[in-house]
Amino acid sequence: MLKDRAIWLLAIGQTLIWAGIYYVFPALLLRWELALGWSKADLTEAILLAVLASAIGAPIAGRIIDRGAGPEMMGLCAGLAGLGVVAVSQVSQLWQFYALWIGIGAMMAGCLYEPCFAMITRARGAQAKRAIVFVTLLGGFAGTIGFPVVHYLSGAVGWRVALAVMGGFEVLVVAPMLWAGASALQGKRIKGVPKPPATDRAFLRRPVFWLVGLAFASIALVHGMTLHHLLAILNERGLSAEFAVFIAGMVGVMQVAGRVAMTLADRLFSHHGFVVIAFLTLGASVTILGVSGSDPGLALAFVTLFGGAWGTISILRPVIARDLLGEGDFGAKSGSLAVMYLTAAALSAWAGALIWQVGGYGVMLICAIGLAGLAMALYGVAFRMADRPEAA
Repeated sequence: MLKDRAIWLLAIGQTLIWAGIYYVFPALLLRWELALGWSKADLTEAILLAVLASAIGAPIAGRIIDRGAGPEMMGLCAGLAGLGVVAVSQVSQLWQFYALWIGIGAMMAGCLYEPCFAMITRARGAQAKRAIVFVTLLGGFAGTIGFPVVHYLSGAVGWRVALAVMGGFEVLVVAPMLWAGASALQGKRIKGVPKPPATDRAFLRRPVFWLVGLAFASIALVHGMTLHHLLAILNERGLSAEFAVFIAGMVGVMQVAGRVAMTLADRLFSHHGFVVIAFLTLGASVTILGVSGSDPGLALAFVTLFGGAWGTISILRPVIARDLLGEGDFGAKSGSLAVMYLTAAALSAWAGALIWQVGGYGVMLICAIGLAGLAMALYGVAFRMADRPEAA
C-alpha cells in the first residue's frame, strides 16, 4: 500500500471529503439551532433528506462504476458537493437549507466510501480488503479533522465563512484528488479480476441479501443516532463544550485504532468473528454512554469502544457483502445494499431527535441498544443461510 499512488490519493481524498462534507453537519448543529432559530428536529430533517438522496443515487452510482466511468463520477460529485456546502453558507430560509442538503446528498452517492470501495473491489478483487483497510485507516481521521476545524473556524470567523472555506477546499483540492486516485486505480486493474457481467438483479431475490442489508441498516441507525446527537448529549450531561468537541473528535482516532487492532488480529478471527465483536462492542459503548452521566472517564470509555467498533464495521461492510453475495456485478450489489444502509443513516439523526422530544436522550440510547441487538440477530441468520459461510 505504501507505494500505491492510487490508494494514497483515494485515502487522503476520502478523509478530506468526509471532514468537509459530512462532518460539518453534526459539528454545526448546535450553532445552527442558536443562530437560525430552527429546532433540532427541523435541522436533522435536512441530513435525513440528504442521505435519502444519497441512497436513491447509490444504485445509479453502482451502475456507472460497473460501466467504467467511476473516476469521472467521483471527481464531479465531490466538486458539486463542495459547491453545495458553499451555498449552504448563504441560507436564510429552512426550505433553502433542505434543498441544498438534498443536492449535497445526491452527490455523496458518487464520492464517499460506497463508490470508493466498490471501485476498489472491482479493480482488486480478493486483494481489495488491504486497500480498503488502508483507505479507512486514514479516513478515520475525518471526524478528528472535521469537528475541531469547523468548531474553531466557526468560532473565529462565523459559521457562514467556515462553511464557505470548507466547501471551497473540497472543490479546489479534494475533487481533483479523488478523480486522479480513481483514474489511477482503474488504470492498474489487476489481471485476472473478472469484468462484471451485465447487471443481473437475481441477488435481490436472495433472503441473505435482505438480511445483510437490514443488519447493517440497523447498525447505521445506532451509529447515526449517537453521533449526530453526541455534542447535545454531552452538553446535557453538564460536560464543557471543549470536552464534548474533544470526545467527538476522538471518534475518528478510535476508528483508526480499531482498524489497526483488526489488522493486527487478522489471523485470529474470521470476517464473521470481527462482525460479531464489532456489533457487540458498539452496543456496549452506547450502554456506557447511557449510564455515564457527567463522568469524563466513562465518556472516554464510550468513545474508545464506539469509535473502535465503527472503524471495523466500515471495513467489514463491503468485505462481508463480497463474501456472502459474491464478487460478480459488485457495483450493483454494493449500490443496492447502500440503499438500505443510507436510508437508515438518513433517518438516524431525525429519528433520534423525535425520540428525544418524546422521552429524552436516555430513551433514545435505550432504543439504540435494542437496535444493536436486532442487527446482531439479523446478521446471524444471514450468515447461517449463506451459500458459502466458510468464506466469511
